[in-house]
Amino acid sequence: MAGWEEFAARAPRIAEIFTRRHAATGNLCMLATLRSDGFPRISPMEPRFFEGRLWLVGMPGTTKFRDLARDPRFCLHTATVDTQVTDGDAKLWGLARDVQDPALHQRFADDLFADTGLDLRDTAFDHFYDTELTGASAVEYAGGHLDITVWTPGQAERVIRKH
Repeated sequence: MAGWEEFAARAPRIAEIFTRRHAATGNLCMLATLRSDGFPRISPMEPRFFEGRLWLVGMPGTTKFRDLARDPRFCLHTATVDTQVTDGDAKLWGLARDVQDPALHQRFADDLFADTGLDLRDTAFDHFYDTELTGASAVEYAGGHLDITVWTPGQAERVIRKH
């Protein structure tokens, strides 16, 4: 498993595509979690980079956070509307870990307010999930072929070209 900075160092192409697509959609991604009956749940999510980590933080009491509390496995997919994937597309999967650290939460809220104007500085966070990545992939279409870049911990990125 790898935190964001370690992942980005080991899988720079996928990290670049993820961050570019994340920014292009106003930080919107789709989060996949597992419901209590075992079926997948897909939820919109605005993950944030903070202090070198990728965080899953949001509205309290949501089912996606109850899912992660019960089963920490997730998949995070950049929001895509282009069926030709001309700007790329990326998926990350791993485990979420709830970090209950009021000082960290305050720094995050201060940063969020400075960046977006959303004021959560006096808010207690029910769930504050850090991500540990266990795999990732990205696709790009270029020059008549599709490049699929894949990463798993302990290995370098590898590209599979489909014509």
